[in-house]
Amino acid sequence: MTKADLIYDIERHTKQPKEVVSQIVEAFMASVQRNMLQGEDVHLRGFGSFLLKKRAEKTARIVKSNIEIKVPEHYLATFKIAKEFKMKIKAEVKGTIKEANKLTRNETK
Repeated sequence: MTKADLIYDIERHTKQPKEVVSQIVEAFMASVQRNMLQGEDVHLRGFGSFLLKKRAEKTARIVKSNIEIKVPEHYLATFKIAKEFKMKIKAEVKGTIKEANKLTRNETK
């Protein structure tokens, strides 16, 4: 799914104009980026978390030329899916749609 597909899907489900949905999606992405650039994680309950992981300095080897290089300490942006969302995906993949629907109904109670 691309950003355009996402905008179209939200537009279809909310019956909001494409321009409004596009602005909201852009604002969401800008907010996530801005917070992560400030060193903050972004948590979306029931969906997942955008996290910054610190990687320590290490020595790596270029296999082709057998040269050692130092990789400096750096941060990686990662996404960790929420447990409930992961369970829904597993249920869907296994073909047990009833189980996924049951999980959805339990969340609305």
